[in-house]
Amino acid sequence: MTTVSDLSPTKANSTALSRRFYITAWRWHFYAGLYVAPFLVMLAVTGLMMLWTATLFGRDGERTYIVEPGASIAAVSAQAESAVRELPGQIVQSIAPRTPEQAALFRVNQGEASFMVAVDPYKAEALGYWQRQVGLYDLANEIHGTLLIGTLGDRLIEIAAGFGIVLVVTGLYLWWPRDGQGFGSVLVPRFSARGRQLWKSLHLTTGFYASIFLVVFLISGLTWAGIWGEKMTQAWSTFPAEKWDNVPLSDQTHASMNHGDVKQVPWTLEQTPLPASGSDAGVSGTPEGQPVTLDAIVMLARTLGFDQRFQLAFPGDETAVWTISRDTMSNDSANPLDDRTVHVDQFTGRILADVGFGDYGAAGKAMAAGIAFHEGDMGLWNLVLVNVFCLSIIFLSVSGFVMWWKRRPKGAARLVAPTVGEPGPLWKTGALVMLATALLFPLSGVVLVAVLLLDLLVFRHITPLKKALS
Repeated sequence: MTTVSDLSPTKANSTALSRRFYITAWRWHFYAGLYVAPFLVMLAVTGLMMLWTATLFGRDGERTYIVEPGASIAAVSAQAESAVRELPGQIVQSIAPRTPEQAALFRVNQGEASFMVAVDPYKAEALGYWQRQVGLYDLANEIHGTLLIGTLGDRLIEIAAGFGIVLVVTGLYLWWPRDGQGFGSVLVPRFSARGRQLWKSLHLTTGFYASIFLVVFLISGLTWAGIWGEKMTQAWSTFPAEKWDNVPLSDQTHASMNHGDVKQVPWTLEQTPLPASGSDAGVSGTPEGQPVTLDAIVMLARTLGFDQRFQLAFPGDETAVWTISRDTMSNDSANPLDDRTVHVDQFTGRILADVGFGDYGAAGKAMAAGIAFHEGDMGLWNLVLVNVFCLSIIFLSVSGFVMWWKRRPKGAARLVAPTVGEPGPLWKTGALVMLATALLFPLSGVVLVAVLLLDLLVFRHITPLKKALS
């Protein structure tokens, strides 16, 4: 039986207002999805390509060659000599094997070209070599980060990531149960539905679970972006070199240790200056009075606790240092808590800097764990989860298109966007979401303001455009 209160103007107005806000959120979700969805599909596909290439072959190709474990490991200097005999050039890096069956790797430069040489660590025999960063992983990584168009691609992806947050917030608003339905109706798909309603139910439920991880993936991915990452967040969260207690600093930063598009330096260290060799600074490292050789540095690394795989960067000039590092992001281990970077004076063998996970600031710790999680580096569970997530993102993008296609009238020459109608009262929650997006992600905020201005000043006053975008 209908009561008088059910027909009260206050309740009717509240219902109409709630409906208006729902359609407004839907409209924002629709337009954000138009721009973001193609980028999300690209990121998911290239992410899967990198994930499986690294899993099957290794980021540096270290899993291409399998060796038979021997009774003892040859001196690393002997392994290095074998690498140079195989491919003459300048050795700039060595990578210790992660498992007993993997080969040791040496990066050898010939002018501007860089190669990886695989060496049997037990026999000190070269197994083969290949040009560095020209494989499938590197192609996928470049598309993933720049769309193969450099800075412009980086900015377009950064804009998409910012609007991806809007997509998540508006999607959760649309997902929220209403009209007397409980959470059970949206936490589990309604497989009994048919047509567009089935697609909608699958989209809602998948979107809810995926959104939990999408924010993590967007934020961790944005840390490498040119504006939000390098100019803002990373600059504020850079590890302070002042902690290195009167150590001479180079005019180069840790970012100079990156070669190509594949990042190999911890996020929080990238903008921190490198220490410089050539002083009496630092603490005891290699045995005093003995030459600072490659084997001595490797022995120091093992003494410091660098077991299994670690990377060793050779000094490149008279002021450079030996750098011993283990970084989950580079597939050195499966635990970000074990990440560590040690710099050693090339003349005295003294340790100039020793930075571990515990030394990072809050943002640095979040990004060390977040990037490792993002790349699926933290073990089998992480690998499976990233696969499921990427497939979910592809499904969400495809199902969004299918729902639009099923909703649009046949032959309609317009977008058929959700229509709010006449302007109503300000939706404060929605306005706050837009304001927060503009403040937290300035590049996306600039685009958002530009689109709103175009809508107010241009699109609404040109009938063909207004009709096409409606």
